[in-house]
Amino acid sequence: MQIHVVRPGQTLTGIANAYDSTTEAIIQANALPNPNNLVIGQTLIIPISGRLYYVQPGDSLYEISRRFQVSIDEIVSLNQLNPSQPLAIDQRLALPPRSRIAIDVNGYIEPRPPLETEPQVIQEVGNELTYLSIFSYHVTPEGGLIPVEDTPSIQAAYPFHIVPVLVITNMVENQFDADLGEAILNDINLQNQVLDQAFAIMAEKGYLGLNIDFEHLRPEDREPYNQFLRLTVQRAREHGYTVSTALAPKVSGEQAGAWYEAHDYPAHGEIVDYTVLMTYEWGWSGGPPMAVAPLDQVRRVVEYAASVMPVEKIMMGIPLYGYDWTLPFEPGGEFARAISPQQAIELAAQYGATIQYDEQAQSPFFLYQEEDGTEHEVWFEDARSIQAKFDLVKELGLRGVSYWVLRIEFPQNWLLIQDNFDVNKRV
Repeated sequence: MQIHVVRPGQTLTGIANAYDSTTEAIIQANALPNPNNLVIGQTLIIPISGRLYYVQPGDSLYEISRRFQVSIDEIVSLNQLNPSQPLAIDQRLALPPRSRIAIDVNGYIEPRPPLETEPQVIQEVGNELTYLSIFSYHVTPEGGLIPVEDTPSIQAAYPFHIVPVLVITNMVENQFDADLGEAILNDINLQNQVLDQAFAIMAEKGYLGLNIDFEHLRPEDREPYNQFLRLTVQRAREHGYTVSTALAPKVSGEQAGAWYEAHDYPAHGEIVDYTVLMTYEWGWSGGPPMAVAPLDQVRRVVEYAASVMPVEKIMMGIPLYGYDWTLPFEPGGEFARAISPQQAIELAAQYGATIQYDEQAQSPFFLYQEEDGTEHEVWFEDARSIQAKFDLVKELGLRGVSYWVLRIEFPQNWLLIQDNFDVNKRV
């Protein structure tokens, strides 16, 4: 697959001709919402074998080699170049396909009406999933579990050899609750009741994995949480189930804050089969405009995790969404609207915006103004930002990636999964 960034004056026909492709193939690959109104800065996936690159001013073989992590000898050989001759601007160079590794891919899904949507989503991306984590069964103060309508998702997962994963949370009215977490984590009888119910549900419905997502816990519940995980793993082994956890994005063991202190990275890395790092929400709906998952911050979290737990237990979180903020941002004011990458492109096309790219965050963004003069700032994910995250997974040799949340349309992501990875199937 080729990633192309639209430049001023380019048309879909001209881009297709430049890559010996067709407009129909590009439209289909990207589920292109604006084929007749391309946006400057918009990324397109071009479905070709290998990669092509057009030489830009200031390029050298060394720079191209470094940027694409391909040896100079490979570039010279593929293109029958004389390395002593300077490159010509707009010269077309063939590059080898990206290196591929095998990884696990998890996708969280939230069943909600209409329930037929979940099977449709799973059918579309099922070949690229190892796990399907169904969010979520809420723990009750009495040690019970409040169910979700999960049967359609589980049944849709099995034909694609996806591991269905039951997610349990300490949520009350859709908010993580420290009091509930404390009550469960400090009462062995309640813990066993929760696990009794969880394993009974898993056996009845066909779940094969358990994901524990307890958040906003008090610092003093750090070790009780670790002990609960040890009990969970011990009991899960009797049934052959995997156990995983979701972890807040920490950059050190001493990081303060309600979301961080009770999440013990070294202990989780020792106890459970794998962890999901929630490496997103730097830019969040109630905060100021910024990238949802800036690569420099994601790297800090993942590198800390890799320093205290086995890399083969680390799943890096990736958002499938972005946010549209109304400006000026005011703390406590209007929350940003969550949007898909497809919706972001439609907005940019509608308002004639130019998509910019933050090189430090490795994230795209743009500004637009409504007809009434209201200004907006949008940050989202595109093929470039996703490829940058995949490169980090390869660099550090992580177990894989985990998506929040399925149902959000982003066809470029799944094409890049196919281009970069062989997705493990564990059932």
